[in-house]
Amino acid sequence: MERLAGLIAFARTGSMGSYTAAARSLGISPSAVSKSVQRLEQRLGVSLFTRTTRSLTLTPEGRELHGRALRLLRDAEEIEQVAITARSEPSGTLRIAAPLPIGIHVIASALPAFRSRYPKVMVDMRLNDQVVDIIQEGIDVAVRIGDLADSRLLSRRLGPLRLCAFASPRYLAARGTPKDPDALEGHDTVNLRYQSTGQVFRWPFRIGERVIEIVPPSSIIVDVSDAVVAALAAGAGIGISATFIAAPYVARGELVPVLSDFAVEQQTITAIWPESRRANPAVRAFLNLLQEIFEERMTVKS
Repeated sequence: MERLAGLIAFARTGSMGSYTAAARSLGISPSAVSKSVQRLEQRLGVSLFTRTTRSLTLTPEGRELHGRALRLLRDAEEIEQVAITARSEPSGTLRIAAPLPIGIHVIASALPAFRSRYPKVMVDMRLNDQVVDIIQEGIDVAVRIGDLADSRLLSRRLGPLRLCAFASPRYLAARGTPKDPDALEGHDTVNLRYQSTGQVFRWPFRIGERVIEIVPPSSIIVDVSDAVVAALAAGAGIGISATFIAAPYVARGELVPVLSDFAVEQQTITAIWPESRRANPAVRAFLNLLQEIFEERMTVKS
């Protein structure tokens, strides 16, 4: 078992480039990963990594052994998946990855009902707006926004990402409701700045068969989507949000859709999972749950 643990730590570190990233994906400490790799090196009598204060790279011997280790672990994973499938009842650990807003606003609240239905499943959900390699990180199911380029993965379309303008009833009562995008001039607006690029969000509106984009002057700019809707609900003005983020505020009467006739369905929200998880009962059960909750929650009525 110690040898297998060392191979797992080595394979994951070699794929991800750092003890910290490997530890995060394995759910253990970086020091545990480092010690496991060091013990493997001592047992094999070779250096697997060249280490500096800033980088960790595979040695020539490490590169050769890394490929073999990955093949060995894939075989071990297939054995595990066959055993899980043979049990037929959903059970074991289900590792989920999702973007932060979707995980918080759509998936998290559905997990208690999922666990009640399948009490033998332990859910490990990881929320990150960065795209991860779900095969390398051992993820069973991931939710993604946008185009998918990885042909190694199976996928299921969950729904469109719908973007709409929103404002609080109090703000609209005081300042009036714009009838078209041109009427936004003179209104207070709240906008989003992307953390990854520093660019502000360009507001899309569908006019007939085409989509236009505008960047209104905003007195409030934030870099988290949840902060946009919180500011709007407090009466800060008009802003754009994904409908699944705004939905709870709309349900409570704190926000109302604005310019909904010009709302845009932009990109697609998709569930993806590795081929090796195709017959996993817990994966199948969770995919069915995702289909249900996205059908229920992705649309905000105007």
